[in-house]
Parts: sequence; C-alpha cells; structure tokens
Amino acid sequence: MNFINSSIKIYALATVCSGFFFSCAQKPLQKASSEIRTEANGKISSKLPWSQRMLLSEISRFPQAWMLDYNKAPKWSYPTAIVLEGAERLYEKTGNKEYYQYITTFGDTMVKEDGSIVSYDLSKYNIDMLNCGNILLYLYQQEKKDKYLKALQTLRSQIDGQPRTSEGGFWHKKIYPNQMWLDGLYMGEPFYAHYTHYFSKGEEAEKAYSDIINQFDLIQKHLLDKKTGLLYHAWDESRQQQWANKETGLSPNFWSRAMGWYGMAIVDVLDHLPQNHPGRTKLLTYLKSYCDAVIKVQDSKTGLWYQVLDKGGEKGNYLEATGSSMFVYTMIKSVNKGYLPQSYKASAKKGYEGIIKNLITVDENGIVSLNKCCAVAGLGGTPYRSGSYEYYVNEEVRSNDPKGTGPFILASLEFEK
Repeated sequence: MNFINSSIKIYALATVCSGFFFSCAQKPLQKASSEIRTEANGKISSKLPWSQRMLLSEISRFPQAWMLDYNKAPKWSYPTAIVLEGAERLYEKTGNKEYYQYITTFGDTMVKEDGSIVSYDLSKYNIDMLNCGNILLYLYQQEKKDKYLKALQTLRSQIDGQPRTSEGGFWHKKIYPNQMWLDGLYMGEPFYAHYTHYFSKGEEAEKAYSDIINQFDLIQKHLLDKKTGLLYHAWDESRQQQWANKETGLSPNFWSRAMGWYGMAIVDVLDHLPQNHPGRTKLLTYLKSYCDAVIKVQDSKTGLWYQVLDKGGEKGNYLEATGSSMFVYTMIKSVNKGYLPQSYKASAKKGYEGIIKNLITVDENGIVSLNKCCAVAGLGGTPYRSGSYEYYVNEEVRSNDPKGTGPFILASLEFEK
C-alpha cells in the first residue's frame, strides 16, 4: 500500500500544479480525462484499460522513472524510454497529469542544467544510450528547455563518431568491435530518424535517412536466415568472437527479444521517415517478411513466443513475455498504420490475449504484473556469453521488466484505438 499511497500523493500534487503542466505543453490535449485512477480504497481501477493499469502499476512499483529497470541510483538506461513512450501517449490521450509528471521528473533528474546527462559516457560509443534520446525529443518539443537541446546535440554527435563496419553498419558498442546486433537497430535508428525529422533539412536530412536505411539493409544482408525468415541475434564481421560462425560470422540462435527489437525498430522508424522516401518500400518489404516468419513460430495453443524462437519443444525453453509483447506491438501497429493487411490482426490479437491470459497477474490492490520476462541476454563480454541455446534459456527470468511492460503498454494502446 505504501507505493500506492505515494502515487496518490504524487497525483494530488500534480493536480494542484496543473497550471504548470498546461503551460509546458505546446500541443492542446485531445480530451480531458474523465476516468477514475483508483477506487475508493486506493485500488487501481479494473475499469481502466490495460495500458493505464500497467502504467499506473509501474509508477507504483517505481515511483521515479529511472528506477524502472530495477536501478538503485539514477542511470541513463534504454528500458526506461519504452515505458515513458507509453506515458507520453497516455498523457496525450487522457490529459492525466500524473503521466506527464513521471516523464518530466525523469528529464529534470537525468539532464543537468549544462546539458550533461547523468551516467552517460560518450566515449563508450554504446548505441544503447541513444534510445532515451526519444524522451528528450518529446520533452524539448513540450518545454523548449535549453538543457534538453544540448543533451540531444550530444547524443546526435555520438552517431557521427559511432564506429562502423566496412559497409557503414554501426558497431553495437566500442567494446564490441565489428559487431552488429539486432538490438542496436531499435536502440539507434528510431532516435536517429526522430532527430532528423525534427532538426534536419535538405541534403543533411537525406544523408541521414539514407544512412538509417543502410543499417536495415545490412541487417537483412548479413543476419537473415533465408530458410526460416528469422534473423540471428548478431553478426561479427571479423569472425573473431567465440560465438561467431567462422564462415558466416553469425551467432548461433534466434533469440526472441532480439527479433522483437528489430520489429519495433522498423515500425517506429516509419513514424519519422518521409512518405516519399524510397527507403519506405524496402522497410515495408522487410516488415512483411519479418511478420510472416514470426507468425510461423507463434505457439498455436497460447499465441505466445518462446525464448529461443524455433526450439519450442526443447528442454528448458519457455514462453517469454518481452519478445511476445514486442511481436504483438509490431504487428498490431503495422495493421493500424496500414503497413500490413487486416488479416495480420488475428495473430496479433491471439498473442495479446495470450499475454493477458498466461503472463498477466493482478494483486489485491489492482497492481498488474507481467511475468516470465527474460531479464537480460547478450553476447561476449565478461563473464563470456556464448549465445548457445543453454545460455539463453538459463538467463534470469523476472517479473515486470520494462523491456516487457513498455511494449505491453504500447501494444495495449494500439488495441484500444
């Protein structure tokens, strides 16, 4: 109850300060919220849609957004941005100032007045660090604070200096030389496209958009398994990593969340790519191939997806929440945007209903939990991660990982349209 009471106090404060929030927002709200956040006993109302129930649960669990990835101190961390993207959309939809406060408090905490970002180190050239830039783009558009512009310019400068493969593909991190990971497409490209759409013009914008499309082209060229249509987790151009196939440079397995990142990257970049850009046709082709492959490995009974996508019957494999939420979001958004025919909605709906039936629990206070989330998985590093089947199925599993709750909120919003 302490988390809930804290959240109610925050909401009360937000209500008192409503004039501040309305002065900050540049765009008029679509409508004022008439929905009740809690029942009389402080319980999160079951009458609210799933998107709001999950976000309010996250706020109750993690009163400060920087805590979302179970962080113990303020940290510039990509999973936070996914949940806050849901908060942005819910604020625009409902006018609930608690949602906006959750976003703006994160920005004020993480970006100092001189524009420096707490815990961010440009010299590491870690592409994961770009994803949170989307939150700063939103806050800058709303509030026009100079510190956000400076921080955004710093993040954009990372793109210019990011080490690349021989064909121009971004290394995942400076410490992972010559490697492209599926994860990196989501971490870097939506921010790159969003920044370009907002700040760049003419030849500068065209060069950036072409660079973005090239990242997807390289993934399709090097990581696609033509037999299944699935994409491997990563590729090492140098073939030096222990996990890399010495002939192809590919990692050995199809990891659910890596595929999930890639699908979300495509549909989110399309939000910012000009309608007349020739790269759109490529991305739409990649998207259809991707969704067709994902549907083929969807569990027929539950509608969910396994941690290792093509090995559902093998020992230790399990139906995993983060990848499943990402696949559902990618497909239902694609249908709503007209990128895919309506026929794809059936698979998205089956997956969404499978998440609610099999992976969602609600406690006595109305707090919603998403269970069976893979906490983290990667390749290389110390201790060394081999990318084997046994590695993926034995990584930590936890509840309410933002890499699952964020996509679940976004998917719910698409179904609630």
